[in-house]
Amino acid sequence: MPIHQPQQRSAAPATGAGEPLGVQQAEAALVEHYPRLVRLAYVVLPPSLGRHRRVLAAHGTVQRALPGARTAPDRMRVPAQSRRSSEAAEEAQGPANAPYAWMRLRVLRTALAHERRPRWWPGRLPAPAALRPTLPVVWGLRLFPRAGGVDELALDRALSTVPGAVRAAFALQLLEGLSESGVRALLAEAGEADPAGAVRRAARLGRPDRAGAQVLLQSGEFDPCTVQTRPSDLLRRRHRARAVALAAALCVVAGTLAVAAERGVRGVADEGPAAGVTVPALDPAALLRTAAEQWADTSRIDFTAWPVRGDRRGDGELLGRALRAWSGPPAGVRVSTTPGTADVPPAQPPRLLFAGEVDGAAVVLFHDGGVRVVRYAEPLSGGGGAALDFARTDDADVTTGAAVVVSRTGEKARFLLAPWISETTTRDLLAPNTPGRPLEVGPDGVTAPVGRPAAGGACDSWPVLQLRSSERIVENHAFLVTDLGDLAPAHLTYTPKPGRGAPARQPREATGTEALLAWARTACSLRALSGSGVRAVNNWAFAEQRLPEGEASAEWLCTRADTWRGPGRVLVQFLQPADSPTAPAAVVADRNDTALCSRFGQHILAGTHWKSASGRWYVLAAGSRAVDRIEATGQVRGAAGGPTLAVRAPRDASVQLTARLREGGTLAAVR
Repeated sequence: MPIHQPQQRSAAPATGAGEPLGVQQAEAALVEHYPRLVRLAYVVLPPSLGRHRRVLAAHGTVQRALPGARTAPDRMRVPAQSRRSSEAAEEAQGPANAPYAWMRLRVLRTALAHERRPRWWPGRLPAPAALRPTLPVVWGLRLFPRAGGVDELALDRALSTVPGAVRAAFALQLLEGLSESGVRALLAEAGEADPAGAVRRAARLGRPDRAGAQVLLQSGEFDPCTVQTRPSDLLRRRHRARAVALAAALCVVAGTLAVAAERGVRGVADEGPAAGVTVPALDPAALLRTAAEQWADTSRIDFTAWPVRGDRRGDGELLGRALRAWSGPPAGVRVSTTPGTADVPPAQPPRLLFAGEVDGAAVVLFHDGGVRVVRYAEPLSGGGGAALDFARTDDADVTTGAAVVVSRTGEKARFLLAPWISETTTRDLLAPNTPGRPLEVGPDGVTAPVGRPAAGGACDSWPVLQLRSSERIVENHAFLVTDLGDLAPAHLTYTPKPGRGAPARQPREATGTEALLAWARTACSLRALSGSGVRAVNNWAFAEQRLPEGEASAEWLCTRADTWRGPGRVLVQFLQPADSPTAPAAVVADRNDTALCSRFGQHILAGTHWKSASGRWYVLAAGSRAVDRIEATGQVRGAAGGPTLAVRAPRDASVQLTARLREGGTLAAVR
């Protein structure tokens, strides 16, 4: 549904560039560049408005930027500073005329002022504009830009955490093509107190791929001129119309009171459910509930098979508060999302998983159409506000859909377990030779408190859950999960060393002796993955190397973390001989957003500097099973056939490593 620019006409004397501007010139600039100005206003306006109100506010901001026909000519001059600062940048990237620059400045001032005004200010606009009708007005529809993908949502969320001046600096650079000095000058003209600070903070947004961020900012997610529509609250509108008609029929006084009430309801509606949310999605009676034994008679073993549990699952008031908070969190509700998770309201009634009292809080867990798990918690007494947490859980299975964090208090956490979990124990990854301890589970599936891995300080323990699935689903096997700060714990696996001439091994559960010994030396590296939406972590022992000077062997591990949203992170770790079975491995490479060490990236080469017992320094390198030659160049040169290399080198020698693959092709070392 395209929203077209206004076509009003005004009369005023036109003047040349560098002289006072005419209203006709300003109007021509607005009409010609209307979509560009509206997009700029939309990005700068506060995201807290919601997408519907922000779309209308963006159009209103641009339309009200056009001056009246009686505007004094001396008030329509383009500030010389902004002309000089942006002239060069705009020459190649867009409108390089004074009327456009002047209109852009007016739009920028109004959009920035919107955030500085108190919430009670009429229209949240500067006083003169607030006295005008707040056009455009849309009745009976909710408008919002076309939904983007995960990357667009992540960028929009990042923009919502910074002030308007930072969003303006970001948009002026990526949308308008201004230089940093040009942006500082323009923000200063717009009345910002710290334009240099805004530019510095904006430089950190969209990293490391600023070009990609520019493409995202130009996408439909940030285009308020091409929108989608949904009806507003139909039942509320119907009740509202009946109330108005009845009041008008009674008397003029009652009609006046009804109009006042109407306006109050309209204000509540603007702060209420977001676009696309209909009443059934927020109705506790419409919540989906799975039968208690369905998990044992379905081929889909994930959160859709979880039965509803908890002693307050019939509490309509609690469920209603949770759903309303989800549709539009009121002030005081703390909202958290794992990366790549949308926090939009449900489009259809979600599935209720749990509603009960845990550790002094009323907790509600929802599952939204196979994509998200949502946790709502409100304190039963005392201070503190409610909390709303979102996490992605699409394509969950027996292991990744086996547990959800239902409560965290201090250094402990409780989990709600899947109905197919038949045995629950806890163990410490840093005590690989110590058997697991049974963990008590309540009749509603909530576990006793479990220790959480320490986020900082000494890493002297790493608690995990060891779960066993039921024989009723023919998946009777034990597996490990660990709390990495998200709602869904991460599944830990292990891929053993390649056998001679054997095909590539597949990840297996990390419950065997070899796997536990490997995790004992790498568990503390999991700290780097906390809160990043990790689905599963696999330790792949991709090479074993005999060390120089007759010493023992060392192992090379690739620790790969797969996230729910898709991209993975890789840590390459070097395990040299140690006296302690829990001596931490050395991380020699760290790579984000890579397919390395997965089924789509089965070849790897890594290297490190190593000091022998005699004090000599070496460059060590190792590759995966398909590597048949490794070569070192740079300050040190050497080569070796096979998947490992050891060459004498100074401690700080700069070395480039490459490998040749058995089936052809070359491979560079991961850094």
